[in-house]
Amino acid sequence: MISQKPIVIILLFALFFNAPLLGFAQGAKTSAEILNYTIPILANSKNNPIQRIRIYTTEEGTATRQLILNVDAASVAVIKSIEIFATDSEQKFSDEKKVASLTNIKAKNTIPVSASLHPGINYLWVSVLLNDDIAPGKKINLQTATVSLSNGAALSLRPVNALPRSWYTGNTVRQPGDDGVHTYRIPGIVETDKKTLIAVYDIRYKQSGDLPADIDVGMSRSTNRGKTWEPMKVIIKMNSGGVGDPSILFDPVTKKIWVAALWSKGNHSIAGSEPGLSPDVSGQFILASSDDDGKTWSAPINITAQVKNPIWHLYFQGPGNGIAMQNGTLVFPSQYWDESPKPGLPHSSIIYSTDHGNTWKSGRGAKSNTTEAQVVETTPGTLMLNMRDNRGSFRSVATTKDLGHTWLEHPGSGQALQDPVCMGSLIKAKVRVNGVLKEVLFFSNMNNRDARDHLTIKASLDLGETWVPAHQLLLDERKTFGYSSLVKVDEQTIGILYEGIRTLNFVTVPVKDIIRQ
Repeated sequence: MISQKPIVIILLFALFFNAPLLGFAQGAKTSAEILNYTIPILANSKNNPIQRIRIYTTEEGTATRQLILNVDAASVAVIKSIEIFATDSEQKFSDEKKVASLTNIKAKNTIPVSASLHPGINYLWVSVLLNDDIAPGKKINLQTATVSLSNGAALSLRPVNALPRSWYTGNTVRQPGDDGVHTYRIPGIVETDKKTLIAVYDIRYKQSGDLPADIDVGMSRSTNRGKTWEPMKVIIKMNSGGVGDPSILFDPVTKKIWVAALWSKGNHSIAGSEPGLSPDVSGQFILASSDDDGKTWSAPINITAQVKNPIWHLYFQGPGNGIAMQNGTLVFPSQYWDESPKPGLPHSSIIYSTDHGNTWKSGRGAKSNTTEAQVVETTPGTLMLNMRDNRGSFRSVATTKDLGHTWLEHPGSGQALQDPVCMGSLIKAKVRVNGVLKEVLFFSNMNNRDARDHLTIKASLDLGETWVPAHQLLLDERKTFGYSSLVKVDEQTIGILYEGIRTLNFVTVPVKDIIRQ
């Protein structure tokens, strides 16, 4: 009888040093595995690397010969091309070395791939490009099954994760270089009564940094559920200084769209603002509006004197979106930096208008050392404020029944929603859950306490009292700038506008994929 001790020792050695084991029992000199990434496949994007193939070989002079990919019938019609990239031993994606491209997509595809392999670990990447007219909300189903080598070996690709081999489609609304702009950031989005999607964001002309800088507020408009977007418009531009961090809401009574933004004349953003009301000493709270479904926009309106306490350093909106309450009151999330030593201690709050935007007032701070917030009306007259907390690890949550004059910290505050100190999005939407219309809270953020990655949409079926792990969907696992903004597209669909790296992406997701019963 052969002793099993040597086998056990070799297995332990391989596990400890992360050595490949595939084909060990047969004494194979090569092995291959595949990792499926959770990312959307975006139209207009330069590349969408959805799969990473890891090939191990001990042989000199070996090369890949071909890949076998299977695509379902519905996906064949929407894929423009499949591209293969090699990064040699580098396990991070790069598009510098494209080794194959296929444009005539079929159900079963054989792609000639000639990539030299060195002894050890080698990486190939599968990237998918969509036809230009593909709408968000479709799913691409694809399986890369086999890689063949020049030595005659045909290696089945062992999956290293159990994720389904399907990917949501979306599009890149804004990307670096569009209209000569360096970076697009800080998304906000609403749907109007005409089913038009209005997206707002920072146009960061020369660099990716925050105010003070050369920044204007831009807008993109879609009348077909985000399939295509009209040319960008600059909707808030000041005579001097930059303006950004937009938040947007739609008033269903007047049919007016409102956008709030921070104006920094000179160095008067967070670090440079002082007590007072003048733009020469402090950042300014600016509004603009549209009465014609986002086609044209008003001149900027300065409401700083209406909402800011002069002893504070700075007062401005929480980026993303505001709301219209059931009684018609308009509400934007806000933040003020108080009178303590410069730059002040931040407090999340709200501003509100009971006369459809003619005048505005401010609530009090909900919690100290909180900044960017989002607000919803859970039940009539009760507002919930979901806050970025500088303490880290989790979101803070508070409620008010008197428009922010008093606040009650929520039981789930500081423990229900993990967060890496970043902006998040919160909306209430009446959607179909198991065929029945129900009011649901949807929340999106980087679902990680330490890093801005793993963009996730979560749902609460009890208006924010609990967030059940089963009711969430990982949408994009990549590290990004991290901001996002949710919107209800229809009773079955949630849309999300979110940041990549200097880009803004739009994806729609079926409610049933988030709320799994």
